[in-house]
Amino acid sequence: MPTYDYVCDACNHRFEEMQSFSAEILKTCPSCGQDKLRRLFGTGAAILFKGGGFYETDYRSDSYKTSAKSDADSGKPAEKPASSDKPAGGTPPSTPSAPAKSDGPAK
Repeated sequence: MPTYDYVCDACNHRFEEMQSFSAEILKTCPSCGQDKLRRLFGTGAAILFKGGGFYETDYRSDSYKTSAKSDADSGKPAEKPASSDKPAGGTPPSTPSAPAKSDGPAK
C-alpha cells in the first residue's frame, strides 16, 4: 500500500497516511477536526520496502557488470586448435557395419 502526504489548510498539520489505492481521500484533520484536509500533489506513487534483503548492492552498476564480464572472459580456457589427425575430406573413415538384427525369424 502506498503512503500519502496530507496537510490541513486550517492548522498546517502535516502527516503521512498509508492507504490502499481504492481508499477514499481523507477530508477531516485528525489534529483540529476541521474538513480542511487535502492530499499533497505527487505523493503516493512510491514503493515502501519492508524487511531485510533490500540493499544497494543488489542492483549492480554498469561498470561492475563490465569488469565482472571481462574477469569471467579472462578465466576461460583457450579454444583447442583443430587436430591434424582428421581425414582431409572431412568425412569419417568408413567402417564395416554389422548386419541388422531382426526381431524374430524370417518368414
